[in-house]
Amino acid sequence: MKKNTFFFGLIVFTALVLYGCSASGAFISYNTTNVDLRQANYKIVATNITGEAEAGYLIGVTVSTGPTTNTLACVRVSGTGMLYKEALENLWQNYKEKYGTIEGEKLALVNVRYDTDALNLILYTGSKVYVRADVVKFE
Repeated sequence: MKKNTFFFGLIVFTALVLYGCSASGAFISYNTTNVDLRQANYKIVATNITGEAEAGYLIGVTVSTGPTTNTLACVRVSGTGMLYKEALENLWQNYKEKYGTIEGEKLALVNVRYDTDALNLILYTGSKVYVRADVVKFE
């Protein structure tokens, strides 16, 4: 009986590891657009606008190295796992709350910086992404 219980537990553990959550990400853009800021057709409307997003997982590990974060876990318990997207949406929401609407405006993010953080406990792991940028308005 103990042998059957051990093998059943091993099968369940293997299934959880193979079919668990895995998240990996970095916002590294290979397609870039150059903007020439030598002309006086823009103004800086906001500096150091921030956004953040986080996700939590059970039974796993998260590794963060500067702008990237990688998670391997069995079950996600919070967040959607789309940390970079959510962090940028949170940044724009914070901008709107402080400076007003962005619809119809010619805005761009410049000096974009990403940071990540990881929390690894025995049964819980979490990852957090921070984004900070300046906002430029073109006239």
